Amino acid sequence: MRVGAHVSIAGGVDNAVERELDVGGNCGQVFTHSPQVWQDPNIGDGEAERFREETAAELDGPWVIHSSYLVNLCTPKDDLREKSVDSMQKEVDAAAKLGIDYVNVHLGAHTGAGVDGGLDNAASALDELDVPDGVTVLVESDAGSGTKLGGDFEHLAEVIDRSEQDLDVCLDTAHMFAAGYDLSSAAAVDETVAEFDDVVGLDHLRCIHLNDSKHECGTNKDEHAHIGEGLIGEEGMEAIVNHPDLADIPLVLETPNEDGKGFAWNIERVKELRE
Repeated sequence: MRVGAHVSIAGGVDNAVERELDVGGNCGQVFTHSPQVWQDPNIGDGEAERFREETAAELDGPWVIHSSYLVNLCTPKDDLREKSVDSMQKEVDAAAKLGIDYVNVHLGAHTGAGVDGGLDNAASALDELDVPDGVTVLVESDAGSGTKLGGDFEHLAEVIDRSEQDLDVCLDTAHMFAAGYDLSSAAAVDETVAEFDDVVGLDHLRCIHLNDSKHECGTNKDEHAHIGEGLIGEEGMEAIVNHPDLADIPLVLETPNEDGKGFAWNIERVKELRE
């Protein structure tokens, strides 16, 4: 099983490998810089080489780069679109430098452009990218609050269809649950996975952000809980990690660090739930 967590690159991106090992992970996710500001990745050749070598020696992979929270591909505003495309270009270039397979991004909010207009904006923004060979952009499912897109599987399918890029998908279990896709029982997981396969296609699923939820299904509230201790619960989490169609998909945790429990506790919990 490939399972890991989103770890820090403080002190150099190569430090992420040891941090991943420390929490019991064999794959993982990073930010290349603070996600709260417009900032370029600043990765030296030496640390990039150490990252690649240590990853190859110590981990199963893959790694995922999570793009900045400020990126909004759906926006109708030219200045924000330009900044978003520029930021994404730098992320896919950083991924190539680090030997990372995937760059994960939220579609963003249409802020008045409408669903159809927002999806067109996102697809055309992605089409402006020069994505290096060996790197794939993953569009992430969203909790669906406000005018944010990506909460419906149809949004993901439409962007994949409208874009000229070879796009794939990252599903976040807490976001799916918040957006109204039930995952709290084995039967519900079967139904949701089947719906995703019908609408988007399991062949596009490359990563799962495995997070429990502090809020009820369909509330559009995005707040992560410890594995098995939220409202998805133990039965739902067990069904997800053991579903035959998801067995080979890497699981990346973004669970909280609270109540004396962090990534190590949550990764061990996932391993216990795997039959």
